Amino acid sequence: MLAGKHVLLGVTGSIAAYQAADLIGLLNNQMASVRVIMTQAATRFITPLTLEVISGHPVTVDMFAGTGAYVEHITLARGADLLLIAPATANIIGKLANGIADDMLSTTALAVTAPLLVAPAMNEQMWFNRIVQANVERLRKLDVHFVEPEYGPMACGGEGWGRLARLPVIVRRASEVVGSAVARPEDPGRGKEFPG
Repeated sequence: MLAGKHVLLGVTGSIAAYQAADLIGLLNNQMASVRVIMTQAATRFITPLTLEVISGHPVTVDMFAGTGAYVEHITLARGADLLLIAPATANIIGKLANGIADDMLSTTALAVTAPLLVAPAMNEQMWFNRIVQANVERLRKLDVHFVEPEYGPMACGGEGWGRLARLPVIVRRASEVVGSAVARPEDPGRGKEFPG
């Protein structure tokens, strides 16, 4: 289902961001074209250059780094068949749930008409926080798809719920979401191509 599809991958500031490189590799193996948007926090865990080399496309971090030749967040949004945010922090989930657009990823997410798939990764106490869970439930009601986090060793020590789902599980879910998606009548050109 992902062959020939344009996947826009959002990477946020979780320790699990290092897995984005392998996730891109798996998506490439499915013959998907992958473009990456990173938050500034994500760049503290893995470099944009690493993801650029693996994806074969420029990585976007700064909203204002472009030449002005095109409105990048709109162009990226229009080119996507799927916006996959993995790993997704409590911060980006809160922004999405409340319509906050203050960086390249959250701004692009508000412009995307393609399906949105979120793969959370955070400490168990954060994942089960009532505010985070309310934000997740709100997004579900808005037809946002989720890949549930898993139980296992945590970066902070001990074990708990909140680990990023295994990458093959994320890719399989991405395929399911893309396979069941129907283009909205107002966006017949969705997924045509990415810039650059």
